[in-house]
Amino acid sequence: MAVRLLLPPSLQIHPFRPSLRRRTPHLSLSLCSCFLSVCLGGRSRGAMSFRMSNASSGMGVAEHSKSTFLELKRKKVHRYVIFKIDEKKKEVVVEKTGAPGESYDDFTASMPENDCRYAVYDFDFVTEENCQKSKIFFIAWSPSTSRIRAKMLYATSKDRIKRELDGVHYEIQATDPTEMDLEVLRDRAH
Repeated sequence: MAVRLLLPPSLQIHPFRPSLRRRTPHLSLSLCSCFLSVCLGGRSRGAMSFRMSNASSGMGVAEHSKSTFLELKRKKVHRYVIFKIDEKKKEVVVEKTGAPGESYDDFTASMPENDCRYAVYDFDFVTEENCQKSKIFFIAWSPSTSRIRAKMLYATSKDRIKRELDGVHYEIQATDPTEMDLEVLRDRAH
């Protein structure tokens, strides 16, 4: 079985450029032996898991964020929860919670005008059959005036937080306040 190694040009041994051959043979040989031991020596699982972790983008979700969502979902302690990405901790954290008596206007006023956020809102409504129901909305707030870096960061992390927040019924992506108006929630819930 022939094994072909593909090294970057800066690490290849060049027959016509002896200056490169003198500087990097030990480095390229150690890379070759490392590559062979990983691929042929049974440690390929470790290399694969390393690649998989690098391939998935986005931030982690703090345990406090998960428990706060569960309080909203099960105990109805909060009307809404607003999450933000803490770039230093590299995770999604709780920025603000709303008391059960707060209105939807209080919720929308809590969203920043020039920065992205995630939020969950517990929407209570009455059906045509006069039944009291509740649906949880996940809102990805990304205003057009926010920084491009923030938009990219929130877009790549959205799937991760949605996976962690099990029990969300509907998702809304909003770039301006009219896209997350109370009427939009009512239409989606019915």
